[in-house]
Amino acid sequence: MEHIALYRAWRPQSFQDMVGQQHIIQTLQNAIREQRVSHAYLFSGPRGTGKTSAAKVLAKAVNCERGPGPEPCNECPSCLRITAGNIMDVQEIDAASNRGVEEIRDLRDKVKYAPTEVRRKVYIIDEVHMLTTEAFNALLKTLEEPPPHVMFILATTEPHKLPATIISRCQRFDFRRVSLEEQTKRLEEICRKEDISADTEALQYIARLSDGGMRDALSILDQISSFTDGNVTYQQVLGMTGGIPSEQFAKLAAAILEGDMGLLLELVEQLMLEGKSADKCLENLLYYFRDLLMIKMVPGADHLTDRVLNPADFRDMAAGFSRERLFQIIDTLNRYLGEMKYATHPQTLFEVALMKLCSLRQDGVQPSVSPSAAGMRESAGGETGAASGELEQLKRQLAAMEKKLEQALQSGGISGGREQASGQRPAVAASPAPRVSSASKLPSHLEKFIAAKDSADSTAVFKQWGVVLQGVKDEKVTVHAWFVDGEPVSVMEDAVLVAFKNTIHRETTEKPTNRQVIEQVFAARLGKPYRLVTMMMRDWNEAAQKSAAKPGTEELRLEHEHESPESQAEPWIDEAIQLFGEDLVVIKD
Repeated sequence: MEHIALYRAWRPQSFQDMVGQQHIIQTLQNAIREQRVSHAYLFSGPRGTGKTSAAKVLAKAVNCERGPGPEPCNECPSCLRITAGNIMDVQEIDAASNRGVEEIRDLRDKVKYAPTEVRRKVYIIDEVHMLTTEAFNALLKTLEEPPPHVMFILATTEPHKLPATIISRCQRFDFRRVSLEEQTKRLEEICRKEDISADTEALQYIARLSDGGMRDALSILDQISSFTDGNVTYQQVLGMTGGIPSEQFAKLAAAILEGDMGLLLELVEQLMLEGKSADKCLENLLYYFRDLLMIKMVPGADHLTDRVLNPADFRDMAAGFSRERLFQIIDTLNRYLGEMKYATHPQTLFEVALMKLCSLRQDGVQPSVSPSAAGMRESAGGETGAASGELEQLKRQLAAMEKKLEQALQSGGISGGREQASGQRPAVAASPAPRVSSASKLPSHLEKFIAAKDSADSTAVFKQWGVVLQGVKDEKVTVHAWFVDGEPVSVMEDAVLVAFKNTIHRETTEKPTNRQVIEQVFAARLGKPYRLVTMMMRDWNEAAQKSAAKPGTEELRLEHEHESPESQAEPWIDEAIQLFGEDLVVIKD
């Protein structure tokens, strides 16, 4: 006798044969018993969970000659012929190959004719989401108001692709994945009736591999039973499916816990010699550490584990890892698994991933790096806790200094200093820059610039300023457009003081990249390196005027610009000058 695949031979022929869909079975049986069967149903859910089988059982139940009843008899001619697919009034349509509007129009024309062999016409449209938009539109009105002798059953794995107008006209039933216990129990029952000897652990592993699909589980069992002559063991299932026993994962986890990279590489080589694929090994290892996390964090998590069949045997292993480290390991493996799809040498990437896990500290703290660069980074020695603390303190100090620098730049004060090789701004005075008033005392560094404004160095730079501007323009035109607003007013030692009329031009010139271009031109065109110092032209003029006045005639005092009475009375004037410059602002009473 010709062999029939197990998933076909054990396809449910009644509601009681269906596994794991009790919420749907009870609803349909009650509807048949109370004569409240709907004209349209939508069965949705993952593959292999019984959608099409339930549709056929429902078609038999409503057309059974001994019914209609909650269960088909599977003995009358109607039930037998529907099972064999020999009744024209019960049609199973594959929407993937009959998805056009013409096929649906033909169906719509035939719906109006009464059934000839059974009570009700039943149209089972499988993978209904494959229909075109035009086909859905053609089906819409018929689906809403069909003749009383017609029933539609739509089945799909992707209900989100169906138009809302179709879904709203059907009673929707969502099929769920079959649980591990229900699948294992069903497999044991089939093995008894098929005279297949199978270990419980083997059937549990088959159920886990099927991902909740009963059809997939039966297909795997059929394949393995053929290979083993009806004697299915756990090791044979692992060998046939390319799986890895949880004990092997335990060895990998122990090597990671101890940081033994040599043992890890030996285990990887052993797995590769056994014919395992690197991507599957990495994926299964990710599941294993997920199970360890479940064992560690969730009491009684036996039913939540995917790759550990006996969680009690691995509690000691879970206790050896901290929660933070498990989270870090899972995150690292997940990132490497994403890159594995594009890897030219998957085994190398797998080995790098394991060595990366060894380098994680027990507290799980590790700088996040790209997996592609993780294997290329050279180890330069770990930092001690004290050095790490000093580094954090320096970072905080640097952040505070940068914040103060931004405040100084926005207030329009003097800023400057030689750029470091890293290109970062130097630390300068953090207080808001003062405007020199009639009662102010000049700062010492500004006094030095004023004293040097007529020196030989200043005169030489003034004469060469056109050459400097041309050099900046040759280097970068955009920098020249902002820098041309400035005018050299003094040269002191290794610093050139440039006064700007417009605040925006000055702030843009002060950017590290722009400053670097200008100072490079200074060194090339003026014959020696100079650093750039800037200030506003109005502040320079006022300071020069006060310096020319006779000393001792009045007490000089610093007044901040934002604290002056005029500024307090009319703050928008200073704001306008800051934005547009003194040349463009005209003040009228």
